Amino acid sequence: MDIALSTVYPIAAPNTFKLHLACWNNEDQPLDVFVRNRADWDGWNSWRGTRNDFSREFIFSLIDYYPEPDEWLFGGAYHIISRSNVNHSHSYQIELLEDSKPFIGRLKLSLRRPGRIKAFNFENYYHTLRVSEILRRPYTGEAFCGYDQIDVSFSMLETIFVIQRADWKAALENAKGVYVITDISNGKRYVGSAYGTTGLWSRWACYIGTGHGFTDELTRVIKENGIEYARTNFRFALLEHRTPKTDDKIITDREQYWKNVLLSRQYGYNKN
Repeated sequence: MDIALSTVYPIAAPNTFKLHLACWNNEDQPLDVFVRNRADWDGWNSWRGTRNDFSREFIFSLIDYYPEPDEWLFGGAYHIISRSNVNHSHSYQIELLEDSKPFIGRLKLSLRRPGRIKAFNFENYYHTLRVSEILRRPYTGEAFCGYDQIDVSFSMLETIFVIQRADWKAALENAKGVYVITDISNGKRYVGSAYGTTGLWSRWACYIGTGHGFTDELTRVIKENGIEYARTNFRFALLEHRTPKTDDKIITDREQYWKNVLLSRQYGYNKN
């Protein structure tokens, strides 16, 4: 049986709220922002801009839980203390409602997004929102999925590295392997490998820091377009993993094999 949001989080006057559906803004996923830095996430709710989208006293904020379709993570309920445009400020003054704090990052709700705008009258959706899950602890990023299931966006991987998520770090530090980076804007691939004593964690950290990992063609792409290009277009997948004791030549031989299979020299970003 479905559990209505109203039975878990009763709100007496939903018509005093705006519903904020925070989604990809062509630069960041709000879910990643929420995990990386709560102050930055608050900024997504205090932004006033010229539209004055949150034109009511309160905001009920949901974050697109993009690993799963039509799922939203509760990001907080806010009181707008001031909406004045003094000194041409582009932000509201907001504060979290105390009764919302226990649910932040834990309450997951089901809703098919009704439109492309970000702000809606809350009373039109409050009684139709359904609880899909209440997490035991606030969401801190996707759990390590297993070596054979790694297929993540640059943005999600960046969040994992910024917060130093322990399960991912332990797994990647203890593996050598061959990986592929796919540019989803054009389908081009780059095949690389991690060997020596540093493991996948150290190698991928270099990509997160630079966007290109100091590889020739990816360096050119990022220099021309900036690291936002990587955040928007790059996906990382692990093709093969090996234990840290595996001979490095085995890894480099397998790297050459995958370059041949994926034709990443002819049609991708590999040069050798």
